[in-house]
Amino acid sequence: MIEINKNNVVHSYKAYSEQIRSRSKLHYLVGLLVRWKQNLKYKRAVRIARKNGATIGDGVIMPLKLARKANSNLIIGDHVSIQTDKIDLRSPVHIGSYVIIGSETEIITTSHNINAPTFDVKHYGITIEDYVWLPTKILVLPSCRKIEFGAVVGSGSVVVKNVPCICVVSGNPSTVIKKREIVHSSLVVEKLLGGDFSLYKKCRKYDFT
Repeated sequence: MIEINKNNVVHSYKAYSEQIRSRSKLHYLVGLLVRWKQNLKYKRAVRIARKNGATIGDGVIMPLKLARKANSNLIIGDHVSIQTDKIDLRSPVHIGSYVIIGSETEIITTSHNINAPTFDVKHYGITIEDYVWLPTKILVLPSCRKIEFGAVVGSGSVVVKNVPCICVVSGNPSTVIKKREIVHSSLVVEKLLGGDFSLYKKCRKYDFT
């Protein structure tokens, strides 16, 4: 098993850069136009989220519906792809960098105190560290407070407790099934949804090796 030291992981765009730089001028311009249209949509979502008080890094792709309900509880790092709007922002949600969250995944951060006569609201919050992948139709419950660096959750899983670093979990309730051998340190995360306009432009000017 390969041991991963998260402090030593360096993200690289080398392969992506080489691919873009090898394109003909016409091919490059067509790609630029397609990405420009998508960029307008994604930039708008980020602008709205920031206006609502959220802290959003560079290269973040998020749906407009999530941006509109964003508030100061939402903190997102750099180069993150989010396809779902089902993120409970009544409690703090901290999402690291290079995180991928797929469609129909739901993250619940707030519950009730069942032992209180007034059924008081209890705020928990969650931290999702760098290089985490949450694919589709995952349910993350308030009892999960942290999904650690590089973890992967199988589609359709119900997450009821913290997910350890580099682990792959699956099931209902989710349990560890194996360790991940490498993180996606060469993936352009925002490219997954066509949001790599800024990096695409830079590749013609700079070598990311």
